[in-house]
Amino acid sequence: MPRITSAQAYLVDLAVERVRTDAVQSFAKQETIFVDITTDDGGTGTGYSYTIGTGGKAVLALLRDSMLGHLIGADPRRVEAIWHELYAANRSTTVGAITSLALAAVDTALWDWRCRDAGAPLWILAGGAKDRIPLYDTEGGWLHLSTDELVAGAKASQVSGLPGVKIKIGRPPAEDAYRLAAVRDAVGPDFDIMVDANQSQTAADAIRRARLLEPYDPCWFEEPLPADDVSGHAALAAATSVPVAVGESMYSISQFAEYLKRGAAGVVQVDVARVGGITPWLKVAHLAEAHNVVVCPHFLMELHISLCCAVPNSRYLEHIPQLRAITRREIQVHGGEALAPTAPGLGIDWDRDAIDDRRVQ
Repeated sequence: MPRITSAQAYLVDLAVERVRTDAVQSFAKQETIFVDITTDDGGTGTGYSYTIGTGGKAVLALLRDSMLGHLIGADPRRVEAIWHELYAANRSTTVGAITSLALAAVDTALWDWRCRDAGAPLWILAGGAKDRIPLYDTEGGWLHLSTDELVAGAKASQVSGLPGVKIKIGRPPAEDAYRLAAVRDAVGPDFDIMVDANQSQTAADAIRRARLLEPYDPCWFEEPLPADDVSGHAALAAATSVPVAVGESMYSISQFAEYLKRGAAGVVQVDVARVGGITPWLKVAHLAEAHNVVVCPHFLMELHISLCCAVPNSRYLEHIPQLRAITRREIQVHGGEALAPTAPGLGIDWDRDAIDDRRVQ
């Protein structure tokens, strides 16, 4: 049986491709935490996770101090066993963002090795439900953009064949409604518009905001409240016809289970890095399927394309390119849909020279 002989972690900084702002923060840079593993039969696997500006060195330290040593001598085929061993070895810092991000870097490396060893792409080994997924664009909807810029971005996405766009909200309520109305008027009724508040509101504010936005038929209302306010999300979901979307700021399967049990989520946006890797991501997706809820993951389109294609209840992939500086090939898009990668592994063609040029630690 194969055994892991080497496991290395390192940090790469990526500049944002464009200015990105929302109701609570700006995307400063992508701190990308990589893990490379090698096995005694010559196999390799590369995984990664990320932050949007801070905390990357803490994730890297946890990997080097508390996780990578457990991998040496392990059988890389036993992905579940390794995930749970690492979780148990770091129980004092779970559930939490730093531990989940570190686990994700290891877990995605193991899945990359596993798929390469099998000679199959990730989306096939993880389920193979479909070979393409619709895209919606976020890059034209940031909060700092003017109404005219929002309209131009939405129309450009529509002309390109994409079926939807996301608009950030967080200005005064009447202004948010005006901006959404302008975009809806420009694109017509048969085009999806998602709105995202980035955890900036109270339950009372979100209920009021939802009523103002409902006439413009938003596809979903994303992260209206802080992620730990399950009761508030449940109250909002009961008060509006707009589906409530949550998940990018959740770090464990149990958090998703509580939301689904209480009817507080109409769209699950599980993020593979923040939930701890592909292994828990798939469990969340299947849990959502059991509750008849769709999955539309947050960010990381280069990896989430494969996971969306693996499961039957995925509906949308978010279009935010961020890896072009360190990859040789972009995802393929046809008719507003992203096509599943065909190469074995995660489906990401890393540019190793470009990665090395951007190493921080």
